[in-house]
Amino acid sequence: MALLITDECINCDVCEPECPNDAIAQGPEIYVIHPERCTECVGHFDTPQCIEVCPVDCIEVNPEFVESKDQLRLKYQSLMAVKAA
Repeated sequence: MALLITDECINCDVCEPECPNDAIAQGPEIYVIHPERCTECVGHFDTPQCIEVCPVDCIEVNPEFVESKDQLRLKYQSLMAVKAA
């Protein structure tokens, strides 16, 4: 499942540099997570790093992008292959 930043985001800038897949970017009003790049840190860490550092707990599972751990691992492998090329 990709993650989602809710409108409770305070634009504190701590989540973006923590994302190993560069899936987080500044949106028009708050930070956004690009679901095609979000693996919930599968392949990198045991837990999503953005959730670990968020001071207001505004990051949750995006119900529109439900994926299993196996699917997230495949996405991670695909992202790493592109990065290596």
